[in-house]
Amino acid sequence: MRFAIVGSGGVGGFFGARLVRAGHDVTFLARGAHLRAMSERGLTIRSPDGDFTVPVKAEDDAQRFGPIDVVFLAVKNYDVASVLPVVKTLLAPRGSTAQGETPPWVVTLQNGVDSPAEVAAVVGEAAVMAGTTYISAAISEPGVITQTGMNHRMVLGEVFGDLSRVSARAQALRDLMVGAGLHVEAVADARGALWDKLSFLGCMSGFATAARRPVGALRDNPVFRDVFKQATTEVLQVAAAEGVTTTRTPESLVQYMDGLPAHMRPSMLVDLENGKPLEVEFLQGAVVRRGRARGVPTPVMSTLYALLQPHAQGERKG
Repeated sequence: MRFAIVGSGGVGGFFGARLVRAGHDVTFLARGAHLRAMSERGLTIRSPDGDFTVPVKAEDDAQRFGPIDVVFLAVKNYDVASVLPVVKTLLAPRGSTAQGETPPWVVTLQNGVDSPAEVAAVVGEAAVMAGTTYISAAISEPGVITQTGMNHRMVLGEVFGDLSRVSARAQALRDLMVGAGLHVEAVADARGALWDKLSFLGCMSGFATAARRPVGALRDNPVFRDVFKQATTEVLQVAAAEGVTTTRTPESLVQYMDGLPAHMRPSMLVDLENGKPLEVEFLQGAVVRRGRARGVPTPVMSTLYALLQPHAQGERKG
C-alpha cells in the first residue's frame, strides 16, 4: 500500500516511520522546520524499544503526492477542518481503478468520536475508516519523534456501512502493519473502540487538567475515585444511548487508572501548561452535547466541560 501521513507529529510520525522502515511507500505532509529537517536528515524515532532514523519523502503540498491507497489523518481534532481539502485532494482519482481494486480511503486517528462524521461529510462515508491509538509520542525537536513508554497500539475498523464483520480492507491494513512490527487490531465496528478510549481519556484528562495535577495526585483520594467512576458511567451511558457496544466498565477503568505511573500527565494538561489549544470540545464537550441530544444526564462531565471550555483556545505565554 502507498501511504500519506497528514499530521506528522507524534502519532503520524511514529507510525509512518515504522512503515518506512519496513519498506513501505510513505509520504509525509509537514511544514516549517519539521519539514526541512525531515527532508534533509530523515525522520528519527527515539524510543525505549530502540532509536532509528529513516530517509523519508516529505512535502508541504498535497498536489505533489503520488497516487495514494491509504491516508492516515493524524492532526488534532481542532485542525481537521483545515486539512480536509488536503484529504480530498489525496483521495481524488488519479487514473482508472482496476476492477476489484480498493479505492483509496482515509483512517481518522483523532481522540473522541466526532472526526469520522466530519471527514465523511466532505469525502463520503465509503472513504472513511476510523482508528484509535494508544501511544505517548511527540515532536521533541524538528525531525525527531520521541516515544515515552513501550505501548504503540492501534485499533481500526469501519464506522459506516456493514459493521457486522471485519472488512477486507481493515484486515489487509492490519496485516500489513503487524508485518511492520506494529501492534494493530482490526475490529468490525470501530465505534466501540472510539468510545472505549473516550470513556477513560475524556474523564482522566478532564480531571487532571482541571486540577492541574498528575494521575497519582488524584487517584488515592476516595472522593475523587467515586466522582471519577461516576464520570465514566456517564460516558458509557451516552455511548449505549447511541447504540454503541463498548467493552469498558467503570470498574475496569478505575483498575486501568490504578495501573498508570503516578507521574503520568494527560496531554491535555501538558497543552494547558504550554498555552496550547485544548481538545475540550471534542472530549468533554462531545459527551455533554451527545448526552443532551439523547436525554442522558452528564452532570460530572458537564462540570469538567464548563471548567475547561474557557481554555479551549489556549493562552499565549508572555
